Amino acid sequence: MSVERVHRLSYAVDAAAPAGTLYTLVADTTPWPLFLPDTVHTERLDFDGLTERYLHWAGADGEPGASLWRRTLDAGRRRVDFREERPQGPVTASSGSWRVEQLAPGWSRLLLEQDLTVAEVPGAQRVLDAAAARGRAAADGLRAVAERWRGLDGRLVSFEESVRIQGPAESVQAFLYEAGSWPGRVAHVAGAEVAELRPGVQRARLANRDADGSPYPTDEVRVCFPAAGRIVFKRLRPHPLLAAHAGEWCVEPDPAGVTVVCRHDVLLAGAKAGRAADADPARARRYVRELLGRESRAVLDAAQEYAGEPVRTLRSV
Repeated sequence: MSVERVHRLSYAVDAAAPAGTLYTLVADTTPWPLFLPDTVHTERLDFDGLTERYLHWAGADGEPGASLWRRTLDAGRRRVDFREERPQGPVTASSGSWRVEQLAPGWSRLLLEQDLTVAEVPGAQRVLDAAAARGRAAADGLRAVAERWRGLDGRLVSFEESVRIQGPAESVQAFLYEAGSWPGRVAHVAGAEVAELRPGVQRARLANRDADGSPYPTDEVRVCFPAAGRIVFKRLRPHPLLAAHAGEWCVEPDPAGVTVVCRHDVLLAGAKAGRAADADPARARRYVRELLGRESRAVLDAAQEYAGEPVRTLRSV
């Protein structure tokens, strides 16, 4: 019988940002894929205003694993308590808290404390070291975003494209899943290399062409939910104008056919010398919106052709 020990991990970081801003970033996990490099997807399951349960896909080196968390939010105290519901061995229990303290006007401190109960087995120290590294990376990532809060809204862009297809949902889902077959079918994709990391999790490296025909490669992780007709993705190597890019493909069947939706959530990068689209934020937003919209429509058109439907209607919001 293995012995278990409780380990307390703690980390604190100061941010040149208001305490309320920093707490908001901790409390809302929805945009974490854009803010935290190792987070691929978060999905809220339940929320009553104070307590939430959510699924979190994250992992180093683009190999995400899923974890289920329960959190209690206390906005008045700027505190979030959390507990993992089904930790994986050798961890048998994981809980802790995020706290935000105001240090001075425009300055705040983010504190992370986590208690891990770990079986004393070979490899236990590596698990503890990895948990500590994830905690530090999360705190540092949220601090970095909070310190750029004044321009954050202008750098966030979300939109979707959709197409109506009178064809079988299974064919459309198969086309979206088999991204390795896109070269020659999708206009902007010149090459594709897709690896199945494990069932339902893919690593896709695409050789794309920009609006002016210049090549740009992307590298993304895709988490697939075949029963729900969904594929969520996070680009580990996004377009050069983007600091982060995540999104979702969704196939919604009904008796007359299917609606296929592609959603994009992006965080614009800072200005880079020599790129005309960086001249002002509004122009960068338009450029990215047009580029990703055109790419989405190309995939949707190819999916439509694959499903054998010659007539389409397209909407964008």
